[in-house]
Amino acid sequence: MGTSDVQARRELADLSKRPAQVAGMFDDVAQRYDRTNDILSVGQDRLWRRAVLRAVDARPGEKVLDLAAGTGRSSEPFADRGVLTVPCDFSPGMVRAGKRRRPDLGFVVGDATRLPFADGVFDAATISFGLRNVVDPDLGLREMARVVRPGGRLVVCEFSTIPNPLLRKAYTAYLHHGLPRVAKLVSSHGEAYDYLVDSIDAWPDQAGLAERIAAAGWERVAWRDLSFGVVAMHRAVRAHH
Repeated sequence: MGTSDVQARRELADLSKRPAQVAGMFDDVAQRYDRTNDILSVGQDRLWRRAVLRAVDARPGEKVLDLAAGTGRSSEPFADRGVLTVPCDFSPGMVRAGKRRRPDLGFVVGDATRLPFADGVFDAATISFGLRNVVDPDLGLREMARVVRPGGRLVVCEFSTIPNPLLRKAYTAYLHHGLPRVAKLVSSHGEAYDYLVDSIDAWPDQAGLAERIAAAGWERVAWRDLSFGVVAMHRAVRAHH
């Protein structure tokens, strides 16, 4: 790896500190983002979305904030069930792509650390594979607590740590060597997936994330591993105080 490659990796690893650049990166990949994710996750992302839908357990008439919604694929199942769903993402490119595909969804461009919503207006908030990209995840969790009513629900679906050492070793090899190569073949912006790998490496494990959720004003925090722990789904309830 040459000096320029090292510098590029260093800049990508630091993108989480520069929200405008992360937003720009997602703008670049927006057109092929959903298809690329299907390929890279070997279709598992569809199972993860279904698990989130069941965990949020939103009923018709309830209001759900789907944060880091991207092009809105995660929002569609809620809206199709009569749930008042607000897909919110900080990438204007993602939101534009989503609006073209589902003009009936009320997309909002918004920053997770300064949500453009009043206090306590949602019955639930969910964020899938987006909390890692928030410049200050703890502030993002507090903001979600602010806009969700007391007793409301939170579901966070995020890459995590595989408990089994042998499986973890095999997955790490795929993450660092296989995934970036495949991404460069199928994505319009393969470098974005180098950033993905770096952000997963730096992310806390299941218990570590649970502690941060609890510290942000959520109670009854629990998690369930999906796909052997490649992904973990955390659930919590908004504190009443």
